[in-house]
Parts: sequence; C-alpha cells; structure tokens
Amino acid sequence: MAFPQSFLDELIARSDIVDVVGSYVQLTRKGSNLFGLCPFHSEKTGSFSVAPDKQIYHCFGCKKGGGVINFIMEEENLSFPDAVRFLAKRAGMEVPEEEGDREASRRRQRLLDLNRDAARFYYQLLQQPEGRAVQDYLDRRQIKKSTAVKFGMGASLDRWDVLLTAMTKKGYTKAELLDAGLVVQNKNGGLYDKFRNRLMLPVVDTRGDVVAFGSRVLDKSEPKYMNSSETPVYSKRRVLYGLNLAKKTKRPNIILCEGNLDIVTLHQAGFDNAVASMGTALTVEQTRLLSRFTKELVLCYDNDNAGKIATERALQILNNSEFSVKVLQLPRRLVEGEYIKQDADDFIKLQGPDAFERLLTGSENGIEFRMAQVAGKYDLANDESRVAYCGEISELLSTLPGAVEREIYALRAAEAAKISPEAMKLEVQRAFKRRMARERKAETRKNLNPALRSQPQERSLRYDNIRSARAEEGLLRLLLMDESLFPQALSLQEEQFSSPLLGRAFFRLWQAKSDGRSVSLSLLSDTLTQEEMNHVTAVCQQPESLQNGAQAMSDYIRIIQTEYNKRSGAAMDPLLAATEKYKNNKGTGGKQ
Repeated sequence: MAFPQSFLDELIARSDIVDVVGSYVQLTRKGSNLFGLCPFHSEKTGSFSVAPDKQIYHCFGCKKGGGVINFIMEEENLSFPDAVRFLAKRAGMEVPEEEGDREASRRRQRLLDLNRDAARFYYQLLQQPEGRAVQDYLDRRQIKKSTAVKFGMGASLDRWDVLLTAMTKKGYTKAELLDAGLVVQNKNGGLYDKFRNRLMLPVVDTRGDVVAFGSRVLDKSEPKYMNSSETPVYSKRRVLYGLNLAKKTKRPNIILCEGNLDIVTLHQAGFDNAVASMGTALTVEQTRLLSRFTKELVLCYDNDNAGKIATERALQILNNSEFSVKVLQLPRRLVEGEYIKQDADDFIKLQGPDAFERLLTGSENGIEFRMAQVAGKYDLANDESRVAYCGEISELLSTLPGAVEREIYALRAAEAAKISPEAMKLEVQRAFKRRMARERKAETRKNLNPALRSQPQERSLRYDNIRSARAEEGLLRLLLMDESLFPQALSLQEEQFSSPLLGRAFFRLWQAKSDGRSVSLSLLSDTLTQEEMNHVTAVCQQPESLQNGAQAMSDYIRIIQTEYNKRSGAAMDPLLAATEKYKNNKGTGGKQ
C-alpha cells in the first residue's frame, strides 16, 4: 500500500537504525560506524556495518544493505507494508491503512486470535472430565501439571466437530477455520476437526503469538505426530518449538532436539534451553532466528540412523558459521539383549537429569562427531580400510577454515589410523589445495557464464557506461552527505543517467528534498527491490570526500551530461564541449 509520506518520515525518524538493529545484533563501535556479525549469513568475523549518520546498514560479506525498513523486511521476512506496521507497533504509532491493506491486516490478526482461542479451548478441555484420557497420557509420560500449564498443553476430543462448533459460536467463520488449518474439508464439502483424540501442543513464536499446533496421538494409531499445515501466519521453516521459553534461559547455549515432547521433558528436568524444529531438518531461517539468542548450539538428535543424518545436515548448514557447535550423542539402550534407539525423553526418565548434564558437559564439537562417524565406517585394523579412511578423513578435514584446526585434527586422525602425523598432514594439505582449486574453478566458470550464477543481476544493476555510472554514484554519495549541494544538480534529467537505478534513486531523493523533507536512503525502501537497495547501499558506503564538494559535484554533473550527449548523439553545448576538452587535456598533461 502507499502510506502517507509524512507518516513514513516520522516512522523512520522514530526508528533509529542503531536501536532497531541493536535489538538483533550485538554491535561494537569502530570509528564512526558500528560492526557486528551479519544476521543474514553465517560468519565468524563481523562484516556487518551500521552507519548512524546515514541511517543505513551494509554487509561487506553478503552485500545486503538498506535502511531500517529494509532491515526489518529481511530479518522478520516481512513485506514492505508489514515491516512498516512492525516498526509502527514498536514505535507506538498508529498506521493509516487503506481499505485493502486494512482487510489483509485484519485477516492475519483474526487467524492469530483464532489460534489463541483454540489453544484456550483445548487447554480448558484438558482440565475437564472429558479430557481425562489426555491427562492419563500425561501422567504416563510423567509430565507434571505445572509443566503442562507452562507449555499451554490441551486436549482434543475423539469427536468430529467439537472445535468447529465452539469456534463458530465465538463468531469465527468456517473459512477462517480452514485458513488456520484447524478444520479439514471432505470430498462432499463438509468440515471436521483436524485434531481429534490428541494431546495438543500450541506453537508460540518469539513474539508470544500462537501460530500453529503440534499434537501427539494417545494410542497406537497413525500418524503418531501431527502438526499444523502452513498458513498465512505460520511457516515451519521459520519457527522453533519452545524458543519462546528458551530465549529466557540463563544457560550459555541452546539444545536443539527433534521432538516436541523431548523439549517438554528437558524443560521439566531443568534444561530450559531446549528447542525443536517443527518436523523439518534444521533450516537457514531457523539458524538466523537462533543467532539472536545464542552463539553456542548443542545438537541432540535421536541416536538412530535418521538422527545421525539430521545431525550431519545440521553440521553442514552450521559449517563456518558464527556458532560454536557441539554434538551430544545419546547412548543406545540395551533391552532384552538388543540395543535400541533412545531420545532425550527416554534418557532423562531412565538416567535422570544429572546423567544428562554429564553428557551435555562432555559433548563433542561438530568436527569430532563427524570424524567419529567416518571412523565408524572402516575397519582400521585392515590396511585397505585404513587407506580409504585416510582419503575420506582428509577430505573432511580440508573443509576446516583454519590451518591450526586442520593440523590438530589431522594428528588425531593419524593416531586413529596408526600412521605417521606427517603423512596425514600431507594428505590433508593436498585435499585442501584440491578444494581451493575446485572452488576457484567454479567461481571462474560462474563469472564467465551468467547462466551459472545463482542470482543473475537485473538489467538495472549492470552499468553500460562505467564512466557515467561512477559519476552518478559519486553524485548520490555527495548529496546524502551534504543536502546543500542539491541545487547544483537541478539541471539533471532522469534520462541523462546511464544507470536507470541510480537515476530513479536520485530523483526520489530530489523529490523528497523539494518537498522539504529530510533526505536518507530509507526513503527508497518502498520504491526499490531489496536487490536494488543492496546495490545502492553498497554504492553509498564507498568513501567520498566533502572537501571541495561543490567542485566535485560540478565535475560529476559535467561527466553525466557529456556521456549522455555522446550516447544520444545530441549536439553538445559549445561551452560544455570546451570545458570537457580542457578537463580531458588537463588530465593527460595536454597530450592528445
């Protein structure tokens, strides 16, 4: 929607970028800017910069950048209108809504209200005689009443339309119940409750909204676990069960598990730092979410084959990230002469919290876990197996970014394979060089062949006239640094810019200045795509001197107009032509 410009100006003025970004990223001042670890990609050395004077952010690693609205759009995965509403709520401002947008916002809020009321309804059923079957199940699982209350647990009855009837009586429509994923439509068009005869586990996001439900069946029927489908208010890739509670922990790390009931048991046992993904492997979006609350993760997946695969996938996502990662391996349980899998819930109940604490304290780091997995594949008493082991382990160790790390773990691998440290270090060095060569080759191929680029640049981001574009960049930087230079640029026309993007940016800022408003890159958030905003922000982060700013501005304007005349074939003004010739001769010492 088109928000009133006066409203956006006030919102941006009230939303200082240092305060907003600082609530997500730990920032440290270095000179006039602040730096921290980028929330949009994994890194160990902070390349994320916030410029208070320009009210912009820019990452020198992933190249993302923009103003405060762009930051919220990226970080919270919101559209421009929703990011504006998010910041307005934060600033205590009322949003002037148009009818269509007001309806979309109302619909979203209705779904959140419906989820909240459904959670309360399920909770109340658990307290009544009708919910006795679920309470008996909780008793068998040794889940205390206080824990059930803490997680807002509830009961769905073994009937077809209990929730449907209750929610329609509260004024919710059948369409809203369908949108929220709380009811299902059969082939004949009839509706029935999705969750029946189940323990209900509300999924609460970090803002405190009920966005979805997890559930567990009470008997042996399938599916054992059932979660909400994706809805306008719920994306399973962006939510972690229990994080609304775990974000308050005093422990130094967060434990990542597979099942919701593992989380419940761990919290009850005192491990209030446990969370679970919603029926998916760990996603990049979830790691971004976690990075707001911790820099140390402990992976505690089930000790079966699926759990090991999930651990390996998570380690790949977290490789070279800002996280310190450990792996807590639960031992298999011996039952009637056979070892069976064990999850965190089983272990806590059988061994107790102290035993889990000992495992947590002694958990391996990620590379130690992966090395153990490789070693487990080979008979290291056999020479052929030892050779194969050395080949695979050297490839694994070559992924470590630091030479010291590679050497330390190469020594451990050499000990395991019973070969000389020198031989193993040599193998790791060779594997590392091969990896670097492959990466350089792949990068070269990508640069030479645009079809291989994962994110090909849009036409508006490519420069057809480098000389003019550099002048256009300098012009933007000067105007943002000193608004008093704007009158010099009034002779420019948008078509004179060789870069359509830079031309649009300039005239958007010029319009704001003409209207008597303060000029900043944040004004471009509603007119540029995120990729365009990244580019313009990177341009404005480049150094520019205000010394002799008026002369520099004049030179930039002259270059832009001269290059435009060359492109268009227009006759050049005699005075401008003479000035251009003089400037060119001066730059070459008068030699042609």
